[in-house]
Amino acid sequence: MKGWLTAAATGVELLVLVQPRASRTRVVGEHDGRLKVQLAAPPVDGEANSELIRTLALTLGCPKSAIEIVTGAGSRSKLVAIVGLSLAELLAKLGQTGT
Repeated sequence: MKGWLTAAATGVELLVLVQPRASRTRVVGEHDGRLKVQLAAPPVDGEANSELIRTLALTLGCPKSAIEIVTGAGSRSKLVAIVGLSLAELLAKLGQTGT
């Protein structure tokens, strides 16, 4: 299983590394034991966190309300919880396998 992804009681938790002020917003893939997400938004006034939640919701096809930044709101490294999504569903939506 991926080291950046764990099952939780109500869904999944993933370790995310964000790169704010990127040229475009996109989910890059696994990088240094985390899921790397590039964000066009700056890390000011919660803009990057909002963009992260919006991007994950669009990519994973789930509502923004199902996604919560558990730790690291002021950091590039974050722990994100997603309610109502299984490990297999998340990997499939990211186009990855469980190995």
